[in-house]
Amino acid sequence: MKRGKKYAAVAEKVNPEEKYAIADAMALVKSTATASFDESIEMHVRLGIDPKKGEQGVRGTVSLPHGTGKETRVGVITNTKEAEAKKAGADVIGAEDLIDQIKAGKLPDVDVLVASPEMMPKLAPAAKILGPRGMMPSPKTETVTQDIAKIVSELKKGKESFKNDGGGNIHQVIGKVSFDEKKLEENYTVFIDALKNARTDACKGQFILAVSLCSTMGPSVKVKI
Repeated sequence: MKRGKKYAAVAEKVNPEEKYAIADAMALVKSTATASFDESIEMHVRLGIDPKKGEQGVRGTVSLPHGTGKETRVGVITNTKEAEAKKAGADVIGAEDLIDQIKAGKLPDVDVLVASPEMMPKLAPAAKILGPRGMMPSPKTETVTQDIAKIVSELKKGKESFKNDGGGNIHQVIGKVSFDEKKLEENYTVFIDALKNARTDACKGQFILAVSLCSTMGPSVKVKI
């Protein structure tokens, strides 16, 4: 992939063979972000799992103390908790009407979908549409719950779901370049802890093999584990 002169110039600051202490890595990532917009800070983790074995799959949620810098739009599917959802700040609220819309291929303009339990049998036929997009509500991510107000409030404050991809890697945004380094480091530490807590008993050997950070348009910086 051909890179521009601006990228090449900042990439020279990074030693691709070196693993940096987190404070140094974060400072380096911020200094190599040169885009005209407020770039996201991305964290990429290679795990020591076999992604083909379902019992080794890593999936969980995390509430980053300083959020990701992006406003999360939340949709709620319920016919019993509409008032609670609205009070908690849900962006889209519906029941069978919203399910019919999804099944017709018209997805609501939201980042996350939450459902009350009684709606799940009706929502099941839409799994083939929502699943590939990572939007299907699930008890594992606490997005199927009777406590709609609590989860909507947490999601609006920055609660994130994560799971490994087909290559056994985890990708997570942990903030913006405009965040101060200390806040980014705190988000990083909280995410690493959440990742370790999501490890299943089926995972043997070294769990976290490698960690790297980068801004949206910047070079990758390896982090000392």
